[in-house]
Order: sequence, then C-alpha cells, then structure tokens
Amino acid sequence: MRFDIVTLFPEFFVSPLKSGLLGKALVKEIANVYLTNPRDFAIDKHRRVDDEPYGGGVGMLIKPEPIFAAVESLPVLLRREVVLMTPQGETMHQKMFQEFAATCNQLIVICGHYEGVDDRVLNLVSREVSLGDFVLTCGEIPALALLNGVIRLLPGTVGKEESLKAESFEEGLLDYPQYTRPPMFRGWAVPEVLLSGNHPAIAQWRRKQQIQRTRDRRPDLYEKWLETQDER
Repeated sequence: MRFDIVTLFPEFFVSPLKSGLLGKALVKEIANVYLTNPRDFAIDKHRRVDDEPYGGGVGMLIKPEPIFAAVESLPVLLRREVVLMTPQGETMHQKMFQEFAATCNQLIVICGHYEGVDDRVLNLVSREVSLGDFVLTCGEIPALALLNGVIRLLPGTVGKEESLKAESFEEGLLDYPQYTRPPMFRGWAVPEVLLSGNHPAIAQWRRKQQIQRTRDRRPDLYEKWLETQDER
C-alpha cells in the first residue's frame, strides 16, 4: 500500500518511520511512505505557502496553489483516498483504519498547519479526519496516528495476526485485563482462572471482563455494543 504524506515538515516523520513495527513494515515493503513538501511547489521567490485570511482574523491559512500542485504531482493509483487532517473531520476509529487497509491502494494525507487550509482544498479531498475534539499545533501528529493505525493492519506487519482479532475495539469492546509472570507482585495476585489451564473458563472470564470494563470505562461504547447485540 502506498502512503503519500503532504507536509510542510517532512522531518517530523523521519524517526517514527524507522521505529518499531512501522519501520519493519516499510523495510519489508508491506507499505511505502512518500513525503511531499508543498513548499517545493510555491510559486513566488520566497516559497511562501501561507497568507492572511480574507475577511480578517487571527493567524495564517495555507494557500490552495501549493497543496493542489503537491497532490497533482503524485502518481494516481486505483482505489485511492485523499484525506485532510483537520479538527473538523470525522474522529478516527478502528473501523476507519480497517476500511482504509482493506480498500485502498493509495492513501494521500494532507497535513494542515497554522489556522488551517483554504477551504477550496476540500475539492481535492475525499475524507476529512480528526484525532479528536481538540486542537494541535500541526496535522503531522494525527497523520502519524492514522499511518500507524492502518499499516499495522496490513498483512505481514504484525507477527501473530490472530492478536489483531482479540484487541480493543475489534468487537466494539475494550480489551480484557492481561497478566504475565510473576504470579504474585507486591501483594497483587494474578486471577486464579488464568493459572488454571481451563481454556473455556479463561475465555468466559475474559469476555466478562471485556463487557464489564467497557461498561465502566466507556459507557458510550457499551451502549453501541448493546445495540449490536439486540440486532443479532
């Protein structure tokens, strides 16, 4: 899968793209990431990419010309999405990552900056995406989260793909509590059922813990999960 990141700060991605499973996936060419700087497409001698907003206001907006030119310079693959990282977009969720991983050959991610982008950039965009209901200094941070969330779902990235099926949000529930050695640490014991070797009992305990944890910590997710159970 090809990822094209349109960013004014390509250096932001250098270290993360070399680290952990993300770095290994790129080495194995499970995914390919390309960084394109809109400043390289600025049309004035000062390579200016921002300007004051019409109508007044605080801050600067990224101009449309360098964004359009940067995106239009990229190869066009079948089944591609052009995503703008913006607080006004749809909040990221696991199903979004699954959809991108399953249906896209190319994901173009435009990182906003300053006070945002000229609204005409939306004519390039097929989807607006947000990390959450808050404002960050740049779109590179949520873009990296999107990149990580999608690439880890591509076949070959995670060693044991079964583990992807049992983690948080895969069924609309949070993950169950997990433990490793030692069985006793500072007075806190591992639940006996996990030491029993009784796998049906362990599976039942884990399911119960998922439901309880989701109900207690994320009642919004719990209500949605209940709706899916009613439909079934």
